[in-house]
Amino acid sequence: MNPTRTTPEPAAPAAQPAWPGGWLAEETGRTDPASQAWSLMHWLMISGKARFIAINQEFDLAPQQAIALRILGSGARPMGELARFLACDNSNVTGITDRLEERGLVRREPSPQDRRVKLLVLTDEGERLRREVTKRLAEPPEWVTSLPERDQRALRDILERAVEPGSPA
Repeated sequence: MNPTRTTPEPAAPAAQPAWPGGWLAEETGRTDPASQAWSLMHWLMISGKARFIAINQEFDLAPQQAIALRILGSGARPMGELARFLACDNSNVTGITDRLEERGLVRREPSPQDRRVKLLVLTDEGERLRREVTKRLAEPPEWVTSLPERDQRALRDILERAVEPGSPA
C-alpha cells in the first residue's frame, strides 16, 4: 500500500515572504529599512520572473528578445549598447538580433557616424509587437491590484522617486 501523505506544509510567517532561507536582508544580518525594502523588491523580481516569461511566450519571444524590443522602442541603438543593456556579450546580441530579424521585427542599418557600427531599428511590425508586449506587461499583477488605491499611489510615488534621472537606479 502507498498511503497518500496528507500533512499540510507549514505556512510561512505572515510578515515574511515565502523566500527560501528568509529575507535576503535577514540572511545577511541587515535590519535597516533600506535593506529590507531591497530584499522585498528582489523577491518581487524573482517571483515575477515566471509571469514575465509566460507573457513573452504568448508572443513567441525569449525574455532577451522582449527586452531588446522594449529598449529599441526609444530609437535606433548600436548593437554594443544593446549588449550593455542586456548585460551580455556582443556575440549574444548577434544571436538575439538574428532571431528578431528573421521574424521581420528589426533591421540592421549602418550608423551614419561610423559605418562599421550597426544600428538596430524596429520595423513597423517590430513596433507593433513591441506595443502589444508592452501593453500586456503593463497589466499589474494581483499583488499590486489587491492593494488599496492609497497604497498603490504611495508605491508608485516612491518608485518614481527611486528612478528619477540622476538616481543610481
